[in-house]
Amino acid sequence: MPNKTIQVDLLARVEGEGAFKVVVENGRVTGTEFRIFEPPRFFEAFLRGRQYSEAPDITARICGICPVAYQMSSVHAIEAAFGVNVDDRIRTLRRLLYCGEWIESHVLHVAMLHAPDFLGFEGAFDMAAAGHDAAVKMALELKKAGNEIVSVLGGREVHPINVRVGGFYKAPAKRDFAHLRESLLRARDLAERFVDWTASFDFPDKERDYTFVSLRHPNEYPMNNGQIVSNRGLNIAASQFNDHFREEHVAHSNALQGFMTDGSAYLCGPLARYNLNRHLLSERALAAAKRAGLQETCLNPFKSIIVRAVETLYAVDEALRIIDGYEEPDAAYAEVVPRDAVGMAATEAPRGLLFHRYRLTADGAIAEAQIVPPTSQNQPTIEADLASFIGDLLDRPEDEIRHLCEQTIRNYDPCISCATHFLKLDIVRT
Repeated sequence: MPNKTIQVDLLARVEGEGAFKVVVENGRVTGTEFRIFEPPRFFEAFLRGRQYSEAPDITARICGICPVAYQMSSVHAIEAAFGVNVDDRIRTLRRLLYCGEWIESHVLHVAMLHAPDFLGFEGAFDMAAAGHDAAVKMALELKKAGNEIVSVLGGREVHPINVRVGGFYKAPAKRDFAHLRESLLRARDLAERFVDWTASFDFPDKERDYTFVSLRHPNEYPMNNGQIVSNRGLNIAASQFNDHFREEHVAHSNALQGFMTDGSAYLCGPLARYNLNRHLLSERALAAAKRAGLQETCLNPFKSIIVRAVETLYAVDEALRIIDGYEEPDAAYAEVVPRDAVGMAATEAPRGLLFHRYRLTADGAIAEAQIVPPTSQNQPTIEADLASFIGDLLDRPEDEIRHLCEQTIRNYDPCISCATHFLKLDIVRT
């Protein structure tokens, strides 16, 4: 078999700009690169010197698809630094806001970005034109329910403006949720069908033995709180993240890559959450997972599309539970008193674990910021998947190999735009 290089210069149907390259020598894959060449956007750098109160609105701009995750991680980390304890009713409202984002993000990825891979289309418009219009309409209506949650609670659908350190600028009244509840009841039926639709796809028979990493809460499927755990025995607080994980720069990517401190790769995101927290799904979501054929352990990353649909159903269920039990808080936010301190927090963005660390001063200024998004953590595992999965397909047409590579990457719903870092520049002069 001749040596060849399989390369896609611009990866379609992902958030941001990236590409990949696979090098084959003597019939064996010898190199894989998932390349993030979108320029770093320096969010960590320009957070420095800003007031802590600005962090939720600044970090929300990192991603238009999952702004809530960045807001929640930032406020939790800053509250940890300043010793702020929020009312349980505020915490529950934050969880509701997170439900809206999960619905929005998961439905967009499943129906518009990833389903065309399984159904043999270039994109969602081609898919709809070829007879799958009912599925696309179902997805759009389901996504609208997520948009409404974010709009009601966050003040607008994109980059919510009602979030602040300590809580919200304004807490909704019970009556504000009345029309939302009706749309969520309809969305729950759609979400059931959404799971069944994804389960009908044909899946490549590919599995790997992953190190799964996610949050775990004793009583809830993880979104906004919990210990960081793995299937290898890890169980740590978010404040210990940097003791067990590290980031490094590689030549082919503008985004730092995340590893365990021993240099091994790991997987975060829906598949990790499901494998580590399946027992905490709602009864309806768990029944849908069983109906879709998901076992207690799922090692096939291509089936993450089903898991996203199951999590969408869970988020609708959880939103209804929260709305039905909602009691207005006595105050929309807790008072904040700045101090010299360091605070860390992790939440579960739709794509996986999101870690924030801030060093703050007594006048409330941000002295240091560290943001570790899920896509940078998953990048080494994406590259390992590419190397593992295409090795037995090298005798197939190049277009078919390229398609599987793209589909493999989209299993992770990579948010390439979440490259937040300022890269260290070393200039050596002789």
